[in-house]
This record gives sequence, C-alpha cells and structure tokens, in this order.
Amino acid sequence: MIKHLRSAADLDAATATLILDTAAEMAALSGREVKKLPALRGRTVVNLFYEDSTRTRISFEAAAKRLSADVINFSAKGSSVSKGESLKDTALTLQAMGADAVVIRHSASGAPHRLANWVEGSVVNAGDGTHEHPTQALLDAYTMRSRLGRLDGLKVAIVGDVLHSRVARSNVLLLTTLGAQVTLVGPPTLIPLDVAAALAEKTQVSYDLDAVLPDSDVVMMLRVQTERMQDSYFPSAREYSRRYGLDMLRMKKLPEHAIVMHPGPMNRGMEIAPEVADSPRSTIVEQVANGVSVRMAVLYLLLGGK
Repeated sequence: MIKHLRSAADLDAATATLILDTAAEMAALSGREVKKLPALRGRTVVNLFYEDSTRTRISFEAAAKRLSADVINFSAKGSSVSKGESLKDTALTLQAMGADAVVIRHSASGAPHRLANWVEGSVVNAGDGTHEHPTQALLDAYTMRSRLGRLDGLKVAIVGDVLHSRVARSNVLLLTTLGAQVTLVGPPTLIPLDVAAALAEKTQVSYDLDAVLPDSDVVMMLRVQTERMQDSYFPSAREYSRRYGLDMLRMKKLPEHAIVMHPGPMNRGMEIAPEVADSPRSTIVEQVANGVSVRMAVLYLLLGGK
C-alpha cells in the first residue's frame, strides 16, 4: 500500500480496487448498532484545513473517529497562520505532536506534495487549489460501482467548469485507470485548449451536452466556481443553464439505467435543476454517505490498520 494519497495518479488499478473493496466492508458498519472499530486506536489524525469545507472535513473527521483514532481539527482561521506562520512551520509543529496522518486542504496547488517532505506521517490530499481531490474521485467511483455494478467500460460525462475543478482532474485519472471512458463537456472557455490537450490521451471533449447524453451511463455535473473566476467565462448564468444545465427535459435523454452525480455544493437552478437533484436517479446524498466509508478505507490502509 502507498504511504501518501496526494493524487489519483498515485493509484494503480489494483490499489484503487483494494480501497473500494475495503470501503464496501466499512460501509457494512453503518448498519451496526455500534459503528466504531478499534483499528486505529492510539493513532492521531490531523485535519489541516486552510479552506472552508463542510462535507470533506466532517467526512474525514467521522471516518477517523469510527476507526477510533484521535482527531485534531486545525483551521487556518484563528490560528498562527493568520499571524504569518508558514505551512512548513505548521507542519513541523504537527510533526512534533506526533501526527500519524495529516489530511490537508489548501488553496495552493501542490501543497500536499510539499507537506509530505516535512512530516513523517501519511499525507492525504483533501483538495489543493484547482489541482486534485483524490478521495472525492474514489467516493464517486465507489458510488458508480454500487449503483451500476461495474466501472470498466462505463461511459461517464463530466459536465461544466472543468477549468477550475480539482474533482474533474482526479476523476479523469482514476476512472480511466479503472477502465471507464470519460468525456469532458462544457463551454470552450471552461475546457480550454491546454486542459483538453493535457487530458487528451485519457478523455474525449465535447461542447454539446445534448449530443453526449443519450450515450452516457453517468452524468457528473460540476459546480460553477464563480469564486475562482477573475474573468467572464460565459455571458450569464441563464445562458450557461440553457446550454449546460441538467433539467428534466435533458435527463429524459439519458438511458434508463443512467445516474446523475454532483460533488457538491450545488448551484441549484444553474448547473442542475432542483427536481433533477432530488430525483431517484440522483446519487448526491449517497455520495456524501459513501464518502465516510471510502475515507475510512483510505485511513485504515494508509496507517496499516489491523
């Protein structure tokens, strides 16, 4: 098993499948009256979050606690970071406290790779800038496999703001490793030539959502990340929704077995209609629940749980 999970590229097919299989075993715990395992008793997991987060931070905290690990939650707000402390100095402090694993979310792409040079414990990337979010890709893959029974050969459309999406990058890397066929869909401004070229060996690119839907097993809608946009990438929210939003009319173009996914948080009415998000074909709530099981599996395997 690998020591760090900094990128979906760290995972080969065998390792990724091991994580998904272990997550399935962890998911069985949710049906028990006592949901805790003693696997990581005596281990310390630090959640080091430099960006705001709800789902990911709580999911990692729940995962560590269900494995009986001690959890330290670190938020940049109200800490010495606000006084100018560097990531390296923070890392050395955590190292001195004996952190066995550090889960990091940071606005700078590459921060988890730097952190791994400064701590002896395992580093898990919980999202770095616009780079990657590997555990989100794992929980997405787990959800697809649970709903559709396989990953190999699935046709997955990832739709929307690919330019700013770390979820899209990690999903492309992981899903293609596991045999899925990925098509990136969105306006040309949000799938620019350099991004399309970098992913060309692993994906196809389309600017026409309606043409892709009839042949898709999975449609993954991405949040439009307006907070990262310094320029105008499309005329208006209404125009974006008209061309690339998933509403009930578009959903009818999907095959009967197809599912709809979204990493959250959603811009309801923009990239996805409320009635689609709440439909039986939507896996959005399942993805949140599956995230705990997948992150339990990641921590368990990285820390050598017995």
